[in-house]
Amino acid sequence: MKNKRRNHIAAFKAKVALAAAKGDKTIAELASQYEVHPSQIAKWKKQLLESLPEIFNCRRQNERQDQEAFTAQLYQQIGQLKVELDWLKKNLDLTLEQKRKAIEPGHKKIPIYRQCELLGLNRSS
Repeated sequence: MKNKRRNHIAAFKAKVALAAAKGDKTIAELASQYEVHPSQIAKWKKQLLESLPEIFNCRRQNERQDQEAFTAQLYQQIGQLKVELDWLKKNLDLTLEQKRKAIEPGHKKIPIYRQCELLGLNRSS
């Protein structure tokens, strides 16, 4: 009878490799318990031990990248609000007609609808 090659899922491999890394049982005992060849268990254990430092390193690196992206987004929002505040300070103490004339259609940072909101004007006016 021909031996059929078995494919094991990652969860099973992790379970066996972790049991081997614990060292409570010998590899031979684990091989008999999980019906896997001892050399396969040794290979999985080696892969587990080699990849552990990377797991913790990647998580910290991902957290750092997420934090940097969040910080950059906050700085962008702060910059936008500063531009709007400066523009509003310049145009706040105006009459209604002067506010209408103060709208700058070609402003690069503040769209027309936002200028109207800041000055308390309807866009249709």
